[in-house]
Amino acid sequence: MNYRYISNTLSLILKYIAVVMLIPCICAFIYKETNAYQPFVYASSFAYLLSLILKGKEKSGEEFNNINKSETLVLVLLAWMSFALLSATTFLHFGLSPIDALFESVSGVTATGATILTDFSVYPKTMFFWRSFSQWLGGMGILVLFIAVLPQFAIAGRQMFSAEFPGASSTDTKLTPRIRQTAAALWLIYFILTILEICALKYCGMPIFDAICNSCSTLSGGGLSPAQNSIMDYAQPKIFWVITFFMFLSGMNFALQYKVYVKRNFLALIKDDEFKLYLGVVIFFTLSIAVTLTTHGIYELKEAFEAAFFQVVSIITTTGFASVDYNEWNLRAKLLLFLLVFSGASIGSASGGLKLLRVIFIFKYLKRQISKIYHPNGVYPIKINRTIVNEDVVKQMISFAIFYYFIFVISAVLLVFIEQDAIIGLTSAIASLGNVGPAFGELGPMGSFAGLTIISKLICISNMMIGRLELIPFLALLHPDFWIFRKRNNLHKNKNI
Repeated sequence: MNYRYISNTLSLILKYIAVVMLIPCICAFIYKETNAYQPFVYASSFAYLLSLILKGKEKSGEEFNNINKSETLVLVLLAWMSFALLSATTFLHFGLSPIDALFESVSGVTATGATILTDFSVYPKTMFFWRSFSQWLGGMGILVLFIAVLPQFAIAGRQMFSAEFPGASSTDTKLTPRIRQTAAALWLIYFILTILEICALKYCGMPIFDAICNSCSTLSGGGLSPAQNSIMDYAQPKIFWVITFFMFLSGMNFALQYKVYVKRNFLALIKDDEFKLYLGVVIFFTLSIAVTLTTHGIYELKEAFEAAFFQVVSIITTTGFASVDYNEWNLRAKLLLFLLVFSGASIGSASGGLKLLRVIFIFKYLKRQISKIYHPNGVYPIKINRTIVNEDVVKQMISFAIFYYFIFVISAVLLVFIEQDAIIGLTSAIASLGNVGPAFGELGPMGSFAGLTIISKLICISNMMIGRLELIPFLALLHPDFWIFRKRNNLHKNKNI
């Protein structure tokens, strides 16, 4: 790997992160929160200073053209860590301890939605805006945004796009002839849906500030709300239905939505295996939980259906909003809801988790292995959307699932051991790794992660970052070649030797 390429490219990214960090100052100005300017001005200034320090002497743009896959993985990892650390400095200003500030920051930028806050009344609106806005940036991916707006990433952009969204298929990255146009198209859909939700929530009576924050948190699959008790505080069925609808869209593949909205290919929904499973899972679990809640006398049928539908969509899209305190549900309903934490929604969406496409792969792979027991010489290709999947892709999918659950088991065991509580340990491990946010028990929708020990918080922070970047950049750290840095000579000079 060439450290000069990484340094120069990271320098450019930090320069634009510095610009992004100033946006909350607009909120501070509107609401006249004079003490809320400083943390964002300081963070922005520090980011810009770092960009100057990292900037090398070379001005040819060679680093943007020649950056390779391993360097891209390093770059994506460093960019996200830098963004999270810079964001954490702003929370320090509002009185959070260093670990709590980092926890709240990583929860925001990874669109997880777990919080350590216990009393929302003591913080300014600007801080709540930044929590939701950082989720919005992280939901679609801040590097994807930079690919869309910066011409320097015209060549390296496809590698950066794939590194930030490892599960994205080649079809997703080739919606348009150029990756920059693809990134711009996806961000445009993301932006328009956010504006539409803001307007819908405002129409339903939600204050404009809350509408903006909740919309940013909805489309990002994040779930951090300025209301202490999440969406339950608004207590209006119309608001619940609007948020449920947009949460469902946030869990759909945005490339698929592009085909539907822009190319008018409505049949793409019917032909897409992952979308059909997504819709089927939502319907099945909604009805199952609604029946369970009704038969146990917790709600009447209508209330049970509304509560079940909202929470099923919230959990499967890893948004983590709550319209009710599902800790009060019966065990069977909670168990059904907990199962959704392990799946996530669609690849190419704002959802976290394993993703349903990988679930499809796993089941088809197991079916093939069972068939081979009876017919060892048989050929059983795995098909997705009527297309045969390359065997290398199948192996990657299976390997991903193995590593994903391996990390879950390790972190869960550690958390159970540290916290001496099985429910806290198991649910916090998968909720942080899957970027779901709230878990169960004391970490439920009306609770907080504030009571965890420092070590437990650090484990959850690691899980949140690993889950958002989908393991790949972190697994690359385990290979010895990852740590070999060298200066790469000019490619043309090498050819002439």
